[in-house]
Amino acid sequence: MSKVRQPTPPSVGSATVSAYYSAESYAIDNSYGYLMRRVQASLLRHIDKRFSPYELTALQWGPLLLLSQGKGNTAASLARALDMDTGAMTRMLDRLQAKKLLRRTRSEHDRRLQLLELTGEGERIVAQIPQVIADVLNLHLRGFTHVETRQLVGFLRRLLDNGNGE
Repeated sequence: MSKVRQPTPPSVGSATVSAYYSAESYAIDNSYGYLMRRVQASLLRHIDKRFSPYELTALQWGPLLLLSQGKGNTAASLARALDMDTGAMTRMLDRLQAKKLLRRTRSEHDRRLQLLELTGEGERIVAQIPQVIADVLNLHLRGFTHVETRQLVGFLRRLLDNGNGE
């Protein structure tokens, strides 16, 4: 009697891994894209709630934090860093400027460029951002071990790498 040989599953990281999703079996509530969107919405909802005393939305803290960390000082550089449309970034920066959290100055080297910098009030609020974000992230990681958290972050980076490789 001959044994039926079971196929060996591909190893982790193998390029020959078959597709996990198919049109026939796709269910939105089992889609990692849908779940990540729901997690993102939950993160933004909690951040918005914590920043409401500052009249600052969850999407407005990103440019402020990047400015404070020296990771952009123009609308275009912040838009690239946050993967946003430049027009949308300019409108957001207009709102932040109206709230007196940042100011625009003309570049001495290129008069077409408007450089961004935080105001004193902007710096005061930016000092609160890392703790608020850490609190919200930790809320969502409740029950996860440090190892699981590192794995999750690693998996998300791999997803990004895979998507950026196309």
